Amino acid sequence: MKKLLTGNEAFAYGAYLAGVKVAAAYPGTPSTEVIQNCAKYDTIYAEWSPNEKVALDVAIGAAYAGGRALCAMKHVGLNVAADSLFYSSFTGQKAGLVVVNADDPGMHSSQNEQDNRNYAKFAKLPMLEPADSEEAKQFILLAYEISEMFDTPVIVRTTTRLSHSRTIVDMDDSQRIVASTEKVEFERNPGKYHMVPGNARRRHTVVEEKIRKLAEYAETFAYNVIETGNYEIGIVTSGVAYQYAREVFPDATYLKLGMVYPLPKQLILDFAKRVKKVVIIEELDPFFEEYFKTLGIEIIGKDIFPIEGEFSPYLIRELASKAGLVSAPATEQPMNLELPIRPPMLCPGCAHRGIFYALKRLNVVVNGDIGCYALGGSPPLSTMHTSGCMGASIGVVHGVDKVGVKDRTVAVLGDSTFFHSGIHPLINVLYNKGVSTVIISDNRITAMTGHQNNPGSGKTLLGEPTEQIDLEKLVRGLGAQKVAVVNPYELDVMIKTLKEFMEYEEPSVIIARYPCVLHVKEKHPVPEVDLELCTNCGTCLKIGCPPLVKVENGVVIDALQCNGCGLCAKICPFDAIKKPGEQQ
Repeated sequence: MKKLLTGNEAFAYGAYLAGVKVAAAYPGTPSTEVIQNCAKYDTIYAEWSPNEKVALDVAIGAAYAGGRALCAMKHVGLNVAADSLFYSSFTGQKAGLVVVNADDPGMHSSQNEQDNRNYAKFAKLPMLEPADSEEAKQFILLAYEISEMFDTPVIVRTTTRLSHSRTIVDMDDSQRIVASTEKVEFERNPGKYHMVPGNARRRHTVVEEKIRKLAEYAETFAYNVIETGNYEIGIVTSGVAYQYAREVFPDATYLKLGMVYPLPKQLILDFAKRVKKVVIIEELDPFFEEYFKTLGIEIIGKDIFPIEGEFSPYLIRELASKAGLVSAPATEQPMNLELPIRPPMLCPGCAHRGIFYALKRLNVVVNGDIGCYALGGSPPLSTMHTSGCMGASIGVVHGVDKVGVKDRTVAVLGDSTFFHSGIHPLINVLYNKGVSTVIISDNRITAMTGHQNNPGSGKTLLGEPTEQIDLEKLVRGLGAQKVAVVNPYELDVMIKTLKEFMEYEEPSVIIARYPCVLHVKEKHPVPEVDLELCTNCGTCLKIGCPPLVKVENGVVIDALQCNGCGLCAKICPFDAIKKPGEQQ
């Protein structure tokens, strides 16, 4: 049977076929759906971990104990998990360990662009990169074979297009490996797994020998293949870029690389001898290009193709045409329609809007974080002044406050982000006698990546009831003395609390609690605008709520979009916006 699957669905199906016992992740686009789909198989224990490092440690522990394990994360998540990635390279494991890591060329949902092929080289680990969903499935199976053959974790790289595009997958359960359910004794081998310096020095020798043997293996790896065509041009590529290149250069000879690290030296040299020109098409860094140059091979690569952004067949054809590699340039970019710009914005009725409206009223410098609330920096709210990575907000505001500025300052982050990497920086503020105010926007879910549960939601990935971490008790337990829980729709209380807490000369925490309206599907009666009272002052438009539409003589509310939160009615200075049933 054949089925259309996304790359992420195919990775999960491959994990099922491979007999994976434990899968762990922290949600992050474009990798989120890998673990969500793993959870659909009752043979795989799957969990949302508080952050990527915890998830990888969980997977490492499972592999130490003899169960095949999988960990998934987006590219910046591997930065968080890097400590664990590097020690696991030294220790190896008893059973197979695979890390599915999703890069995001074009930064569709990320704060930076990075090419994580560099992690494979840095950590001395093999990396595979499939080119479609069928290969995504097969490469998971191959990754476990390689992991156990060479006693190493294996990274399987994907990108946004592969993760979210659908191609045909052969649904062949006959390949399935059924994992044993019998309990086994833990292998006590501290010389291998206990990474004190003396043991680690011995393991380093093992790692170097492993990567040498993997380089030999790469020469015969079935998915490092030369596809013969016209010898005028030889294309070197991998992943989804292979699909794009095939459209532009249908007759070329190809070196299609499925194992992108270590690279097959002899195969590369043989390929280069066959063709007149070597053209490397790779998104982001000149990873292949630099290696080819060390072998003395003359190539065409980043001199014509960009080092940033996402590729497309149109882009490759246009640049190849300018360089004289193809005769006909692209005449028109597909889907190049003159659509209006639609910047992301907070959803109608989102409780974050009340927080940022209050902060703007008070002219506060906001050190932000990664999550839905980052959209508080978009016009017309325009009330977020820094954001860097998960958990950075609290550390940054502490540094700002230690310098001492005239402005009032706060840190803003979400509940899931606080669990991910906000606890330690809050400890730092408390320990180092900070004075910062921290706002935890507690919407009871991990909203931006699609409403995944977190330690504060009271449910596991599988929807099972579990311990619900109480944020107020947690921050008080860390030592915060001044803590308040407020409803961000109660603007008067929100503003009063902010003023009081920002003047307090010790650390303070405001938990702004209201559930994500899209998650709970909350809907209230829609307010109405009395155009006779409306003076067209534009105050309500300053909250940037999509249902509010400016018309010639005032403002109207689009009832189809509005969820009836009533924030616009609360800020209207002329009482022109009324909830149904209120006296006119």
